Amino acid sequence: MLQCTAVTLLPPDALLRLIAPGVDDPGDPEPYVLCELGEHNGQHTEHAAFLRPGRTPDSPAQWFFWTGGGPERVHRTDRAPWCPALLRRLGTDVVRRCAFFDHHPASHSWDVEDPLGDLIAERLVPDDSPEGGPCP
Repeated sequence: MLQCTAVTLLPPDALLRLIAPGVDDPGDPEPYVLCELGEHNGQHTEHAAFLRPGRTPDSPAQWFFWTGGGPERVHRTDRAPWCPALLRRLGTDVVRRCAFFDHHPASHSWDVEDPLGDLIAERLVPDDSPEGGPCP
């Protein structure tokens, strides 16, 4: 399943909370966020973008949720627990956690394809790295 292509501008209040004192190194936050979920239908299904992790790997993360667009857009920021789903590859014993929040709509993160993100990541990996791949 392809990744949702919804993009929105972070409202000033959400951006300020992200860079507020006490936030552990938010880096240089982007003013735009992209929905990270798989394609989903319906105007009432919320889009979601990961903002920052919780204090520990298992604690709830900060997410930005929105529906609609333009003046009709409704948004909220909220801490949400992680999805408990695991993908276990029996042949290799590799276990992957879903990278979305609990009770997310659509597919789990391992079923979501982001062709543009994959292409960008592939271009950023130098040829001499352990991962290999092209780099301009």
